[in-house]
Amino acid sequence: MKRITVLLAEDHQIVREGFRSLLEHERDIEVVGEAKTGRQAVQLTRKLHPAVVVMDIAMPLLNGLEATRQIRKDFPDTKVLFLSAHSDDAYVAQATLLGAAGFLLKRTSSHNLAVAIREVQKGKTFFSASVARRLKRRDLKSLACGGQPKQKSNHLSSREVEVLQLIAEGMPNKQVAAELGVSFKTVDKHRQVLMAKLDLHDVAGLTRYAISAGIIESHVQLTIL
Repeated sequence: MKRITVLLAEDHQIVREGFRSLLEHERDIEVVGEAKTGRQAVQLTRKLHPAVVVMDIAMPLLNGLEATRQIRKDFPDTKVLFLSAHSDDAYVAQATLLGAAGFLLKRTSSHNLAVAIREVQKGKTFFSASVARRLKRRDLKSLACGGQPKQKSNHLSSREVEVLQLIAEGMPNKQVAAELGVSFKTVDKHRQVLMAKLDLHDVAGLTRYAISAGIIESHVQLTIL
């Protein structure tokens, strides 16, 4: 029997270990790797080619949404299943827009997680019941108005989102450059472009935007606000 290969992307080690322990009891599922940042999730997907990535939203260096965008762009056959404590409509909408095959809440049972992995691997979708109900109401409301569900336009490039997250997490330009493997001048240019695009003028403004856009969690850099 061919097993479904899974990559776990979750920044909290104890939670990640719990997921692995639950899935090890499933004979048809194999956890082939673990990532504690979004960037590591992209790198390990490139290396391991898992069938399914179980992805958290809030992760350091690169959040789960941006990691999903990069994974789906470069590895369209890999399915992404979100497993998150955040179930806001905005997060779910962004996840589905980026090509996620499912969205589960962390309080879900181990049985549902295994079922979801099997379903998305088959090319189907799987959502927690409460998330599915909200998606259905949103879509029905949109259709009643004669259109499709509207999504927030993302006018930032993938690299700009990466730079924004690192700046909002408190990294100076030199450290951002080292993290991304680019020059200091390149990071400074991205920073200037970000401020111009968003009509913001300081790091505090960029941080507030990153929080409001769901790029980082509100507890990150709280002191700068």
